[in-house]
This record gives sequence, C-alpha cells and structure tokens, in this order.
Amino acid sequence: MGIEVRVLGSGEEAILGRVAPGVFDHAVDGEAARAFLADPRHHLAVAVEDGVVVGFASGVHYFHPDKPAPEMFVNEVGVAPTHRGRGTGKEVLGALLARAGVLGCREAWVLTGRDNLPAQRLYLSRGGVRDPEEQVMFTFAAGPPPGVPEGRPG
Repeated sequence: MGIEVRVLGSGEEAILGRVAPGVFDHAVDGEAARAFLADPRHHLAVAVEDGVVVGFASGVHYFHPDKPAPEMFVNEVGVAPTHRGRGTGKEVLGALLARAGVLGCREAWVLTGRDNLPAQRLYLSRGGVRDPEEQVMFTFAAGPPPGVPEGRPG
C-alpha cells in the first residue's frame, strides 16, 4: 500500500493518534489536535502510510487589511526520518499549497533557518522564491511586556 496525502478536516484528529517518530517536535495532544482541526483557518496536510502519519505540513490562512487577498502562512513541515529524501515533504507541502489556492490565497510564505538546507531545498523544489532581503525573526512571550501592568499598552 502506498502513501496517501490529504488535508485533514474537522473531526479527523484520530488520524493523528498514530504518528511515526520524528514527524512532530513533540507528542500530539488530542485536545490541541481537535481544536486545530476544528478551526477553519488552520490546515494540516498529512502523509499516511499503513495507518501511520509519516509527514505533515501545517498552515494558517489569514486576511490583512492592506492585502487584496488572503495569504497562507506555512507554519511547519515535518517528515519521519525513515521517509526523508523520498518526496514526502514535497507532497504534503503541495497539498497545503493546493488548499491555499482553493481558499483564494494570493500567495503562501514560510520562514526557515539559514542553516536548514534540506528545508530550503524543499521550498525551492515546490517553486518557492527566496526573498532577496535578509529576514530576522523575533519571538515574544504572550502578555504584557515586563514591567508593564496588565491592560496598559507597552
């Protein structure tokens, strides 16, 4: 039996009950999976072989007040070590990008580390165009900045 690639819908979180090692960063939380799949703006394409998830691509589509159409942010792509280099990442990313097209997204975008060459090769293989500008990513703790009382703008 081959690998089936598809985008999961609401109520299909049970499929994430059997995941090959190394696909996700952490164990899948059933309640978080249910909430993710129930949200119509969240999308999860999976590659399933013999009932086991061996790859995924996740994304969020969104609108912005100054953009003419929605966009898809590709959040993450993960493939089991046993399935890397076999086109699995390309397939799940392709399924996610196809969903973006169905949703009317103008474009999709993703960030990756400068040293993550396998991810860069994957994105180039799907037609991705490297942004000519250097990007710098920041992460923040949610909530008010340190020293700012809750409810007051920082």
